[in-house]
Amino acid sequence: MAKNSKRTTAVSTSYTTSRSEFNPDYSDVKKDLTRIGTLAGFFILVLIVISFFLK
Repeated sequence: MAKNSKRTTAVSTSYTTSRSEFNPDYSDVKKDLTRIGTLAGFFILVLIVISFFLK
């Protein structure tokens, strides 16, 4: 049988005492993703138009 040992584990409660709100600002990321989506849509449209001239 296993020997019973009395272990005490210390639980850190520092994260609850100094809890701060995490509020990131993603406005630049949203702008960049909008620009990437617009450019991708434009280039796909250009490729579709070019495919009609190549046929």
